[in-house]
Amino acid sequence: MTTTEPAARHIPVLLNQVVTLLNPQAGGIYVDATFGAGGYSRAILHTKDSRVIAIDRDRTAIAGGFDLVDKAQGRLTLVEDRFSNLARICAAQGFPAVDGVVMDVGVSSMQLDEAARGFSFRSQGPLDMRMGPEGATAADVIASASEADLADIIYIFGEERHSRAVARAIVAARREAPITTTRTLADLVARVVRTKPGDIHPATRTFQALRIFVNQELDELHRALIAAEAVLKPGGRLVVVSFHSLEDRIVKNFFNERAKGTRGSRHAPQIAQTAPSFVVLTKRPVVAEHDEVAANPRARSAKLRAAMRTDAPAHPPHALPAWPTLDAVMRGG
Repeated sequence: MTTTEPAARHIPVLLNQVVTLLNPQAGGIYVDATFGAGGYSRAILHTKDSRVIAIDRDRTAIAGGFDLVDKAQGRLTLVEDRFSNLARICAAQGFPAVDGVVMDVGVSSMQLDEAARGFSFRSQGPLDMRMGPEGATAADVIASASEADLADIIYIFGEERHSRAVARAIVAARREAPITTTRTLADLVARVVRTKPGDIHPATRTFQALRIFVNQELDELHRALIAAEAVLKPGGRLVVVSFHSLEDRIVKNFFNERAKGTRGSRHAPQIAQTAPSFVVLTKRPVVAEHDEVAANPRARSAKLRAAMRTDAPAHPPHALPAWPTLDAVMRGG
């Protein structure tokens, strides 16, 4: 299936592949769990009589979608909320069961381009990084977290092997003056993390780690996958586009676990048997081809995975790894 997208500041990644795997049907109900600039919603609405419930925790993204709401003539509903709440949101809209869910996980190019949001080390701005209006900022975390917590955050969520040195430098610098801007933090990290020509910017992993941590993105993704499993009708599709290894690993493991099911044994008969709740549609992640990467560099790291819901009950949720949480770090726990 080919779809055309009007020129926009934000280009939806893997658009045609997403729509093909989502396979929207006439009259179907779909969730765009991360609305952004509305690229996926717009493509889904090309299908006759389809309806989209679109979610975004970013108030700016919601405001930017009002024109599309008008054009959709009642077929698009925008909700400002976290996508982990999608089951509750669908029920509140009168659709406790839906035909498909699509998620584009992580920060959008619109957010990166707006210096005042504090996501990018390439422009001067306040060290904020929040996707929504509530909660602690990255500057709050930098100011309050212990050196050990900072090192864990940067290592776990940024996969930065120099995390201890970065954390040590942050704690030393904040004793002299608060670290409140993106440029200040980026310059500080660049003095600690040495790179060779052609490598990524030395602050890339630290900024990624702080953004993921401030927004609790991995927990949100995990909860959103569970919520999607709960609302999808048999035959419904779940399509997820992620942009780094931590996200992709969560999606891959979720799909693989749900596709296998579990069985008790004579050694552990108390284990409840669960039938597979998904059929995996992408044995390997779908990645962007050269032409798309050339037109949209953000697509370079994108990985798409998709699965189809069976008629089996949703599996019991399982816990994520015990990594640092925002509440615990901010209260010094």
